[in-house]
Parts: sequence; structure tokens; C-alpha cells
Amino acid sequence: MEKSKKVLGAGIIVAAVAAAGVCFLAIKRKKSNADIIRAWTLKMKAEVLEEMKKLKEINKEAYCSLVDDIADRYRRVEKVSADEMKILAKELKSAWTHISAEIKKNS
Repeated sequence: MEKSKKVLGAGIIVAAVAAAGVCFLAIKRKKSNADIIRAWTLKMKAEVLEEMKKLKEINKEAYCSLVDDIADRYRRVEKVSADEMKILAKELKSAWTHISAEIKKNS
């Protein structure tokens, strides 16, 4: 139960960071592509959260590795440019400070 609370709190933070990434990328791309960007960003965020639940220990290295693995797959499958994925992965990784604070708060 405790791990679920931690992951849920972390998920809220990841969602906020992903939303910021979507806004940034939507500005860079044409407005008509904003829905496409939003869709794959939400799918990626959801996958990060699901994989976080499977981690035995949640720490910065594991989280960043998880984000990198998922970003690499999305780069290939979702036809996302490398530059766009770098921006989103960086945004998701930057959420670690908030995620770790949430984990500590709930432990």
C-alpha cells in the first residue's frame, strides 16, 4: 500500500512535468500537431508510471534509466524526432527532485 501511495504521488508530479513538455513541444511544432504530441506524451508518461510500480527500489538512477529506455522505444515507434524526445526525457528526468521528495514524505 505504501509503495502505491509513493508511485501515485510521483505520478502526479510526472504528469505535471509531462504537461509542461507538451506545451513546449506544441509551440515548436505547428498547432495542428499538438494533439499528436499530447497523445504520445500521455502514453509515455503512463508507461513510466506503470514501470515505476514494477521497480523494487525507486531511486534516481533507476528512474532515469527507466525514462531513457521508454524514450528510446518511443523514438523508434512513435516517429518522434530525437530532439523532441530529448526535450521530453529531460523534462521527465528533472521531475526526480519532486518525486523523491514525495516518496520521502510518504515513507
